Amino acid sequence: MTVISDAEFDRAAELAPHALLRYLRGRGWSPLRDYGRGQLWVLPVPDDPALPYEVMVPLDRRPRDYGDRVADVLETLSAVEARRPGDVLREIALPPADWQYLRLLPPGPSGTAPLVDLVPALTGLKELMTAAAAAALAPEPQPVQPSQKPQRVKDFVSSVRLDQTRVGSYVIAAHTPLPEPPPQSELIFDDFADESRREPFERLVSRRLYAGVLCAYQAAKRTLEEDSLDDFAQYASAGVSANLCEALVRISGEERRTYELSWAWSGELPVEQETPPVSIPTLLIPALEAGAKDLRARLGQRDAFVNGTVVRLDRSLPYGPGEATVLGATDGEEGRRPRRYRMVLEQDDYSRATFAHREGHEVTVRGDVVMRGGHARLEPVTGFTVRHVYDAD
Repeated sequence: MTVISDAEFDRAAELAPHALLRYLRGRGWSPLRDYGRGQLWVLPVPDDPALPYEVMVPLDRRPRDYGDRVADVLETLSAVEARRPGDVLREIALPPADWQYLRLLPPGPSGTAPLVDLVPALTGLKELMTAAAAAALAPEPQPVQPSQKPQRVKDFVSSVRLDQTRVGSYVIAAHTPLPEPPPQSELIFDDFADESRREPFERLVSRRLYAGVLCAYQAAKRTLEEDSLDDFAQYASAGVSANLCEALVRISGEERRTYELSWAWSGELPVEQETPPVSIPTLLIPALEAGAKDLRARLGQRDAFVNGTVVRLDRSLPYGPGEATVLGATDGEEGRRPRRYRMVLEQDDYSRATFAHREGHEVTVRGDVVMRGGHARLEPVTGFTVRHVYDAD
């Protein structure tokens, strides 16, 4: 067992009991006995459940040996987790947070990763967090999320922090801070079982992330088994979206390598159901990619803005609604090759489209993008604006 240094001992003595309890709960430990000034916590040993790991957590900071008792806990955790005491100590002192671990499996020495693998993995992880936050905030399922995300989604992604890498090939550790709990409940033995607290948005995102990744994995697996992409749309209510599937594909990098995602939940808000790691093998990457394309093709984008020019107008009568075609791109895709969007416009919007077409002005059209017969359509059109373009003269 690694003995902690004097500096680590001083820092350990400053830890509050609730920080120790929070950390233990988040790492799978559970309370066995309450002795008033201390609690016995245990962690099952995989190979021998009858002889679990044990730690005695001091709850009273007044005794002179409080620092010694915390040091004992820290040394045990260091041995169980095969990590340096300083690393465990630093993590215990962090505010409440949910943790997500991305384990890459590249070739080469353990603890290293090629740069060409790490860059797409980090980009994909950011996109994964964004997709989960957007799904948690949306009032209804979004199989294809709008390119413009609400500010709250952006704020959440900005709050996600990366920690030191972990042992086990190359493990990226991210954590999402949670709001601090009420101070009066710090030392209540069964406070962790209280489910009356409303989950904060940050926890909702973590839960939606786990559900979305697990369901995307199941949908990809069934796609290979049944040669059908239908399951991706059926899992949309659980957070599966084209955006999430594309993020999972991106994490695999150019070489489409196998990787694993796992979660550790803050002890302040325990999760009762089991949340085992989800492994995304190379075999499933093409299915995830196909699922994302199918979702975009069949379910399109909701509440999208298409910017472009009117290239075709058609109606059978000189009045009333008519068909229009706009050559352009949705917000966030301006750099891509423009495509044609067909739509039915009511009489007033059709008149605006006619004016824009005659004068060469650009338009912005709002609506849901759907695919019908291989063509992109906006159904229904909920907004039509002419953007005047004047000559430089």
